[in-house]
Amino acid sequence: MYPGLLQPITIPEWKWDRVTMDFVSGLPLLVSKKDAIWVVVDRLTKSAHFIPVRTDFSMDKLAELYVSQIVRLHGVPISIVSDRDPRFTSRFWKKLQEALGTKLHFSTAFHPQTDGQSERIIQILEDMLRCCILEFSGSWERYLPLIEFAYNNSFQSSIKMAPYEALYGRKCRTPLFWTELSEGKFFGVDLVKDAEQRVRVIRESLKAASDRQISYADLKRKDIEYQVGDKVFLKVSPWKKVLRFGRKGKLSPRFIGPYEVSERVGPVAYRLILPPELERIHNVFHVSMLRRYRSDPSHVIAPSEIEIQPNLSYEEEPVRIMRREVKELRNRKIPLVKVLWHKHGMEEATWELEDSMKERYPSLFTGKIFGDENFLSGGEL
Repeated sequence: MYPGLLQPITIPEWKWDRVTMDFVSGLPLLVSKKDAIWVVVDRLTKSAHFIPVRTDFSMDKLAELYVSQIVRLHGVPISIVSDRDPRFTSRFWKKLQEALGTKLHFSTAFHPQTDGQSERIIQILEDMLRCCILEFSGSWERYLPLIEFAYNNSFQSSIKMAPYEALYGRKCRTPLFWTELSEGKFFGVDLVKDAEQRVRVIRESLKAASDRQISYADLKRKDIEYQVGDKVFLKVSPWKKVLRFGRKGKLSPRFIGPYEVSERVGPVAYRLILPPELERIHNVFHVSMLRRYRSDPSHVIAPSEIEIQPNLSYEEEPVRIMRREVKELRNRKIPLVKVLWHKHGMEEATWELEDSMKERYPSLFTGKIFGDENFLSGGEL
């Protein structure tokens, strides 16, 4: 059972009150030097704006685009959900949103549903861009307005209508709907009541989708709570940067601590009191990262014994090479070495590519390390 029940974010009350945003980077460089897209999505109507930008744009330029492309059209949102991109966590951006009265909420790797809206739309955007480039060629910026139009007029199962219809209260005038729409049909209704009714229908549809997601997810989850003052172990994960470990034993979880719970931030998030050597790590963790501590002096594992990275991973260190073999394929031969890793037993030694190990750990291949004819012949040390 996965620790912590699913905690969906609240459903917005009105259009463009609460938005999510993210950047799509790594795109082909244009003549205008633009190589990224700023994706801004309304969480209620699912309508989106795709703004071409440069990754080296200053925060002043991004703020100018934000006001001209978002605030000008939809007003100032109540809240913005984004990841922890340096541009969103910068002091300038925080001060700007504070002056506008907008609250900033940052997603984490252990709460993917917060920023899932923009991430899903980015997947759709990339697929549409790829199809346009492959089919018509040319620069991606040329097709961006058409892609935005196509997306905003596509049916969304969660709101039971297209984002354009949810935003403006009527279907878009395209060749597909010219026979269905008429001036009298549109202007003959009470627009205010119609808009309120549509928002009510959208919120009910989103609530049903959220409840359905919760009912599926919580079948494999369990509710775990900690109190302020409790001590817990913190989970970290191994990472060698060469090859993934093939044995299950190498993938078993590691814990450091224990650390004291200082605050309950949310239903499934806790703030811990971390030692100075872990000051680079954000001190709020999802409940799945924690394990209850039961007093036993032998359980204490100091973080200084392993070098913890800011993403709560650590790099494995090899001790020595135990064996050497050459794997023969049809057209080539692959030299392999069996490596014994620090803080792991002989039974957890793994086979690695000899070339990769030479590149990352050249000291393993000195004469002092081998020092035994059995190694050169492929025997066990």
